[in-house]
Amino acid sequence: MGCGAGKVLPEPPPKAAKSCAGLVKTMVWCSRAPRICGWEDEPPLKKPQGPLGFLRGDFWGLGGDCEPPKQSAPISVPEHVHRIKVARYRAKFDPRVIARYDIKALIGRGSFSRVVRAEHRTTRQPFAIKMIETRAKEGKEVCESELNILRRVSHHNIIQLIEVFEAQDRVYMVMELATGGELFDRIIAKGSFTERDATKVLHMVLDGIRYLHGLGITHRDLKPENLLYYHPGADSKILVTDFGLASSGRKGGDWSMMTVCGTPEYIAPEILLRRPYSNAVDMWALGVITYILLSGSMPFEDESRTRLYRMILKGKYSYVGDPWPSVSNLAKDFIDRLLNVDFNDRLSASEALQHPWIKTMAASSSLKNLHRSISQNLRRRVSSRCQSSKSAQSSKSGYSGKSRRLWERGILERDMLYQPHYEQ
Repeated sequence: MGCGAGKVLPEPPPKAAKSCAGLVKTMVWCSRAPRICGWEDEPPLKKPQGPLGFLRGDFWGLGGDCEPPKQSAPISVPEHVHRIKVARYRAKFDPRVIARYDIKALIGRGSFSRVVRAEHRTTRQPFAIKMIETRAKEGKEVCESELNILRRVSHHNIIQLIEVFEAQDRVYMVMELATGGELFDRIIAKGSFTERDATKVLHMVLDGIRYLHGLGITHRDLKPENLLYYHPGADSKILVTDFGLASSGRKGGDWSMMTVCGTPEYIAPEILLRRPYSNAVDMWALGVITYILLSGSMPFEDESRTRLYRMILKGKYSYVGDPWPSVSNLAKDFIDRLLNVDFNDRLSASEALQHPWIKTMAASSSLKNLHRSISQNLRRRVSSRCQSSKSAQSSKSGYSGKSRRLWERGILERDMLYQPHYEQ
């Protein structure tokens, strides 16, 4: 069985998160939101692509289908129970994989896949292994789409595919394991964060995106939780992960795309307008990421999806509130040139790397510590999201599983009906 080019498929809506416990401790939750995905060359239908969740300490971001497990084994779980769980997933793996890798723990799961942490039996080097069920058409196309991208890339700031095992109804993707945590976890733990620190992060991300765009690959779901540190050390590199929605263009060398997909707060205006778009959508997302990186808040945010989209289409954001008075004009200029509604005037990855704020590593900017303001804004957003999650869960508590899915789909389709009015 081979995995070639294919469509990016939406997955069924996951069940809503049941608790907000521990969210304040893990700040990255504040930016994790369901992403949406339609069909290439067909009328798009938005569907959520992941719960408001996170994964502490282990690799996350292996692809659009796989999500963190609803209940990973906490420290308090008896060791024998943990061993039973691990053995259960180990038994599902192909003997060829087991012969080379020792399966340690389940770290993610989705509709067609499971992700485990594993060690190479000879070198003891840790890896992540994603097992994708390909019996169903949807699983096969998810596999094809992701492998089509990952087999082509080799860059120090892009998650690497190590090897692939193919069986009759399954594909096993062995990948780098990023253990350094998500971007905002590191910022919060560090205790100090300046514009110079921000440019170091962005330089690595931009270098990876420039490489992808040079290959004709558009990520289409760039956001902070898809930017992971390779290891816990201070000198760790950043890895761009999760290529579940990535695209390498159409047949015949046409690099334009039409699929309505991404995470709402990071979606570029041209996607919302359902017009052909280019890799410039990644640069818009990087503008959003930079804004969050320097402030801990979102440039575009509203509980109403309709109002959120209108804000994005107008490019309506501001530099009001802390810490913006302490942020340099050069940093704001960098954001402004990425969050440009006209994608033709948006910086490319190569141009962004040459922007004076990035190129000089913010040498002329203030070295003021932005950490306190960023942390406060992140906590405020976590608290707001937690309350919204509780309200949403309460309003749906009387629905059965099937009724809830119909209810959620109705809300999503209603959102799409509003979109033609955004062009006014």
